[in-house]
Amino acid sequence: MNLKQFEQYIQKLFTEELLEEFHDDYGFTDKSNDSISKIGYSTNLSIETIEKAAENNVDLMVTHHDAWDFIYGLKEECLNKLEEYNISHFWIHGPLDFVDFGTSTSLMKVMGIDRVIKYSAYDNGEMPGVGEFSKPIDFNVVVQRLRNKLEEPVRFWKNNEKQVKKVGVLTGAGHSSTNIKMAVDEGCDTYVTGEATLYTIQYAKFAGINLLVGSHTFTEIFGVESLVNKIQGLDTGIKIIELKEKHFELNH
Repeated sequence: MNLKQFEQYIQKLFTEELLEEFHDDYGFTDKSNDSISKIGYSTNLSIETIEKAAENNVDLMVTHHDAWDFIYGLKEECLNKLEEYNISHFWIHGPLDFVDFGTSTSLMKVMGIDRVIKYSAYDNGEMPGVGEFSKPIDFNVVVQRLRNKLEEPVRFWKNNEKQVKKVGVLTGAGHSSTNIKMAVDEGCDTYVTGEATLYTIQYAKFAGINLLVGSHTFTEIFGVESLVNKIQGLDTGIKIIELKEKHFELNH
């Protein structure tokens, strides 16, 4: 596979409308290597993930996040490393958040949610996905299930006495009280995201909706995994490998 073929796969997997709406929120950071036989994937582009890609003879890195400009100096250093190791890099942010197989839907899937009621979408702002279990589940079971899947501690606040049935999910930085209110308005008893502030916790308690918070990185990795699996389905000769990141957001 070459990079042109890879671009064609992206255009096949994502709607034209979604790619147009987020035209500046995805693309190539580097095109050093045009002969792709092995894809490495992770949530973040970092020096660490590039080093892992080099160790595993990866030709193309696919990530959810670019090396953002506000992480001062990181992008330049990543570019130097990508060129040094002859590794191409493609990132896809907005489109992957809001496609039907994207970050929030993929997290619902690994949580064992049986039915997706609403996909996460963008309409003058991010809107959480909504799903439900076929049968109500004990809150502690859901907490442990999420911990097992993310392979990290998950912070949680039990704010009602219901069993978990209907869940709002917005991976990554879904910490806004506006996002949580959308889940409340949909009748959700539980909300899952990847970041929390004082106001996230305060509003969830006030609104009586359970809150589960994993890390930004690991609530979103399953969406990237879904994407590369679909690419492999279109080109079965491609090998894929996760560039496993550390749980560095936890600091313990």
